[in-house]
Amino acid sequence: MCESHKHKVPEGFEDIGTFGFPPQDEKDHPPSIDDFKPAYLASESYRKNGYHCEELRDGVYWVTDGGYDTAFVVTDTGVIAIDAPPTLGENILAAIEAVTDKPITHVIYSHWHSDHIGAASMYGPDVRIIAHDITKELLERFPDPQRPVPHETFAKELVLEIGGKRLELSYKGANHCPGNIFIFAPAQKVLTKIDIVSPGTTPFLHCDASENITGYIDAHRQILEYDFDFLVGGHVRRWGTREDVLTAQEYFQDMLDFAHETLKSMSNFETASKFLSDPDQYWVGVENWLNTMTNHVTKKMLEKVTSTGQLWQERLAGVTTMTKYHAYTVVESSRLERTHEGYQMRDGKSPAYIW
Repeated sequence: MCESHKHKVPEGFEDIGTFGFPPQDEKDHPPSIDDFKPAYLASESYRKNGYHCEELRDGVYWVTDGGYDTAFVVTDTGVIAIDAPPTLGENILAAIEAVTDKPITHVIYSHWHSDHIGAASMYGPDVRIIAHDITKELLERFPDPQRPVPHETFAKELVLEIGGKRLELSYKGANHCPGNIFIFAPAQKVLTKIDIVSPGTTPFLHCDASENITGYIDAHRQILEYDFDFLVGGHVRRWGTREDVLTAQEYFQDMLDFAHETLKSMSNFETASKFLSDPDQYWVGVENWLNTMTNHVTKKMLEKVTSTGQLWQERLAGVTTMTKYHAYTVVESSRLERTHEGYQMRDGKSPAYIW
């Protein structure tokens, strides 16, 4: 391992050279923006308990461990919990018990992924679990005792009126994954939409490991259709605002524009064949071709002067580390999910891009 990385990389990191991912050195990256470091991180309560909880408005609470977050609603008759990230685990129960002695009566699954509902069994057998039809189907197909199968499901819309509180559940199609729903408290103007926008930061790599990237990008627009003041996004250190969603939307629109530009210039037959001409090293050529497009988009993103006059790394945390992963995903998903603007003709003529 390189001497410069000894104090930066955890013991046991396996550096396998060109066959793997190189270690990152902190000195090569800017520090996180200030609003990625909210005040509660320095509080005695957070340091002692490992979580932070605050009331957003009128019985809707936000709880976070600084990496994952979720929400719960205190009603006249009990508590509605949303999700159960295992990193928070029973700290969610502690947060609820700190504000009410009412029982947890309902649990809503945002989607089926274990990192967000993998502790749901802790709520016990008496709660009523609500989710989308697809979430139930997936949990029945891939059973997990920590993620009990929902009792009640819906296809498009479901309104819950429980103990004087109203929640509107909606499914608008696959984005982060099939079955990922919107959960809106209209009176409190709190919207929970998990794994789309990570306020103040870029998402986890590869567009938060999303399955439908076109749907993922479009979900930003769908979020903005709601009249919300608070966004619970599932990650990472604070709840979000409308401005956070607009910022994330602009970031991915820039990336989508650069990806389209790059595909048009580098996915035509003439350019791609320069990388793929050696049959003995075809897959090396494929990697170099994809990585060259990814690097071009990444460079454009890091150089872009955004709508505020700032660079992206001055507006969002994690830009210099995560952008290359997002760029790869957006380039590749554009090849799969969006038009190629034509196809190879019999007379040898080809469109803007075909690969």
